[in-house]
Amino acid sequence: MAYRIQMVVDAYDPHAQAEWWAETLGWAVEPSNEDFIRQMIAEGYATEEETTIRNGVLVWASAQAIAPEEELGSRDRRRILFQAVPEAKTAKNRVHWDVRLDGDDKDAVRAKLEARGATFLWEAAEGPHSWYTMSDPEGNEFCIS
Repeated sequence: MAYRIQMVVDAYDPHAQAEWWAETLGWAVEPSNEDFIRQMIAEGYATEEETTIRNGVLVWASAQAIAPEEELGSRDRRRILFQAVPEAKTAKNRVHWDVRLDGDDKDAVRAKLEARGATFLWEAAEGPHSWYTMSDPEGNEFCIS
C-alpha cells in the first residue's frame, strides 16, 4: 500500500515562510476557510487567540500550507505545511529539499532568491552536476540545481 505524505516545516512565522516558499516554488498558499474557523470558535473547539488576520483574511495563527495551484482542493495534492514553533532554528537541517530549476539559469535564480531574503551558503558539485546550497529567510537549508 502506498501512503500520501506532506512535508511539515517548523517555522517562527509560518505565514511568512509559506508565502516565501509558495513564490519560490511557483505554488500557492492554501486559501483559508473563514466560515470553518468561525464555526470552530463558535462551537468551542478553538479560540479567537488561535487565529490572526493575514492579508485581510482570518487564518489559523499556528500554521499555513502551500500546494501547487492546480492541485488546490485535491485530497492527493502535494503539500508543505509550515507550523509555528516558539524558537528559531539553531542547528543544521537533517532533511532539506532540492529545487530543480529545469533549465533556468542557476545564477539568476540565486540572485532573485537572495533579493527576497535567501542566503547563499556554498557551491558544490558531483561529476557534471553542480548546485548551490542556500538558506531561506528562517535559515532552513535547501539546494538549487
